[in-house]
Amino acid sequence: MTLQGGGILEPIANSLDAVLEAVLSNRRRDPTQLLQILREVQEQVGYIPPPALTAIAAALKLPRARVEGVAGFYSFLHLQPVGKYRVLFSDNATDRLLGNLDLLGTMCQKLWVEQGKVSEDGLVSVDVTSCTGMCDQGPALLVNGRPITRLTHQRVNEICELIRSRRPLSLWPQEYFRVEDNIRRKDDLLNTVLEPGAALAAAMALGPEAWLGEVQKSSLRGRGGAGFTTGVKWEACRNAPGEERVIVCNADEGEPGTFKDRVLLTSYPDHVFEGMTLAAYATGARQGFLYLRGEYRYLLEPLEAALQRRREAGLLGQGIRGQAGFDFDIEIHLGAGAYVCGEETALIESLEGKRGTPRIRPPFPVIKGYLGRPTVVNNVETLAKTVLIALEGAERFAAVGTAQSTGTKLLSISGDCAFPGIYEYPFGVSIEQILEDCGATDVQAVQVGGASGTCLASYEFHRGIAYEDVPTAGSFMIFDTSRDLFEVARNFVHFFAHESCGFCTPCRVGTSLLQNFMDKLATGHGAKYDLADIEWINRLLKAASHCGLGLAAANPVVETLIKFRPAYERRLQSLDFAPAFDLDQSLAEARRMTGRDDADAHLSSVEAHR
Repeated sequence: MTLQGGGILEPIANSLDAVLEAVLSNRRRDPTQLLQILREVQEQVGYIPPPALTAIAAALKLPRARVEGVAGFYSFLHLQPVGKYRVLFSDNATDRLLGNLDLLGTMCQKLWVEQGKVSEDGLVSVDVTSCTGMCDQGPALLVNGRPITRLTHQRVNEICELIRSRRPLSLWPQEYFRVEDNIRRKDDLLNTVLEPGAALAAAMALGPEAWLGEVQKSSLRGRGGAGFTTGVKWEACRNAPGEERVIVCNADEGEPGTFKDRVLLTSYPDHVFEGMTLAAYATGARQGFLYLRGEYRYLLEPLEAALQRRREAGLLGQGIRGQAGFDFDIEIHLGAGAYVCGEETALIESLEGKRGTPRIRPPFPVIKGYLGRPTVVNNVETLAKTVLIALEGAERFAAVGTAQSTGTKLLSISGDCAFPGIYEYPFGVSIEQILEDCGATDVQAVQVGGASGTCLASYEFHRGIAYEDVPTAGSFMIFDTSRDLFEVARNFVHFFAHESCGFCTPCRVGTSLLQNFMDKLATGHGAKYDLADIEWINRLLKAASHCGLGLAAANPVVETLIKFRPAYERRLQSLDFAPAFDLDQSLAEARRMTGRDDADAHLSSVEAHR
């Protein structure tokens, strides 16, 4: 089977052997390309059958268990047949606000399919996935990897008819697949019209060392959330032992509520690729990777075309802009649905064709990264910002923002506001100002920085977006007073439990326990004792987790417990202990069926809870 007619899987004449040979040859039988090989085989076949795993393992000279382990790690790869139409509803907190689960239930009912299963005729499967990066135009879904936004009951009904009639995606209304940038406020970066090569020319006129000095003087900090100083990272890579250096652009923005990188990659790809080339010029790197999240598969071909235009213009490849020895090119690697790969060492593991398990640090990637080589990993926005430094100079860049947070910041604003979308502000802008600009009223809380970030109550709206105050990778979700912040926190907890890579026991077990406690509270069986256990799990996760996912997993619960405790307390059944399971209540249906309701047909409270 293959992807034809715009994405619908249809039978093809070529055998599995022919598909495998073509994909393996195209990927040079390189073990580091394992994830890309698995992904491309699935695009041709529909899933990854056992004979394909065996053949790939043999061709790459890898243990079959490792190949199957990689295939099983990524949620967008399938080892069993899935529907010819694979529908995944985005299940972020903001999609929940817009009624995504009701729409999902409608689709399942109309197509006669259970959530998470394949229809009996193999035509369709319907399930949920984590945030798809379409929070400004949700509810959204992916069908065979292509995003559909602004879902309504009418649109869902139309989609069901198209699926039942087996209409190829190429014949679906193109309006369905329209993804808007929704840029609401522009500042320095988004107002810059870049002539490809202009920033490179400015940097090359300075020379590598002076150009690196400009980046350091600008005090540019990473826009991915950690805020590490970019110039320091580049210098450490340049000075690290080894001949081959690597530049990696982290475009795996899986944090719920974040979609700024989607906009930059859609409408400003030259800013991003030029920024990667500027990083290569400063560090001496010759190899570059753009790691693109699987949810943005639809951007792959436009980005490849942008890279080819740059090669033809002499801005990538051998002797860039005619300078002998300045050789650098970029390859796009596509993820396959693993939030943890947003962590830089997990991303590098994935680039090497492995499961996305975070590494123990040190050594840090700038010393020993991709294939053991010194590697710079920067966020999409960070790299795009280096273009401004090259064009306007470090002093001009550093004059914007605050002393500790120079420049501007892109915010992905979604939730309860009139104008969701992308807003660019100088660092230091207040939460109040942002809420006013996006048309948010009657605001109860703002979640800044995604699920792992900070939940701000109304008395904190005077604070500002800056590394020294409220840091963020870009997510800015707004909740008005009609929203239940317990349910928002529970959605985030389920997200972390699903996305834990399972490598370390504290995170694997702790996120599951946290999910169970939140579900117990949601069903009305909560007790004050449970709140104390949640706080204990938070301390355990922070003290013993292997990476940042575990460290942050309890943040949404702890933050809302402190600032919105009544949302939890109204769910408490007892101030002491309440069991999650009531055995006597579970026998109610049996009593009804037998017509008995006498005392002997009931368990005492002690027996029921024993």
